[in-house]
Amino acid sequence: MKLALPGMVLALCLSVGAAVAGDAPSYVVSAVADPARPKDDVAADALRDPSDTLAFAGVKPGMVVGELFPGGGYYTRMIDDVVGPKGKIFAVENAGWKDAVVADRQMLAEPGRTNVVLDVEPFGRMSLPEKIDLFWITQNYHDLKIAKYGAVDTAAFNRGVFEALKPGGIYFILDHQANPGTTLDQIAVLHRIEKAQVIREVTAAGFKLVAEGRFLHRSGDDHTKTVFDPAIRGKTDQYALKFVKPLGLTTPWRLEA
Repeated sequence: MKLALPGMVLALCLSVGAAVAGDAPSYVVSAVADPARPKDDVAADALRDPSDTLAFAGVKPGMVVGELFPGGGYYTRMIDDVVGPKGKIFAVENAGWKDAVVADRQMLAEPGRTNVVLDVEPFGRMSLPEKIDLFWITQNYHDLKIAKYGAVDTAAFNRGVFEALKPGGIYFILDHQANPGTTLDQIAVLHRIEKAQVIREVTAAGFKLVAEGRFLHRSGDDHTKTVFDPAIRGKTDQYALKFVKPLGLTTPWRLEA
């Protein structure tokens, strides 16, 4: 299928390091304040900090966004509001997560969701019909490591994201912090992944890390409990990472052949 030519080159001036949360753009503020958002989603805002998350990720009006595992659309709705009628969202859901698929389809039935396209795929697979400006994963990168959901070659997955993005495009990942040396078996139990591991894997695909957001850093979480433990659920220590596909560079891994 013919891919769209790059239409939105993103200039990024952020330096690698701890990005300080600041005032969100007006389009982010409006998206978070949308009265049509479900009450349960709004109630979760105090723990999930969508304003800082959306602003840090760099979602802007007119963008084409790919979102992995929307899980009912907590962020999909707000991203949709931000990108607006000139933008588009390609939401990729795991076919094995039946409840999530049902919730996603309920979201799509809401008025005004015509620029959200849902693609239900076997775990870890995706098919994006055009080049995108931003690829978004929140609290689900670690799931790609859990064998019971399906076998995923994470290196190949990240290379696929690289190929899907326009030059200058953003790869945004937010996840639960794990302690150094956390194994695959421990990831499957804890649903956490070490930030350093994510950075190694994503930069190996050719991306450059441009910023780290610490707005969901919580020192009270010692990273030893599963994220579903009632004592810590919703209050885990989380990191946000913003990577960019360098301008004028494609498939860097092929240069090593």
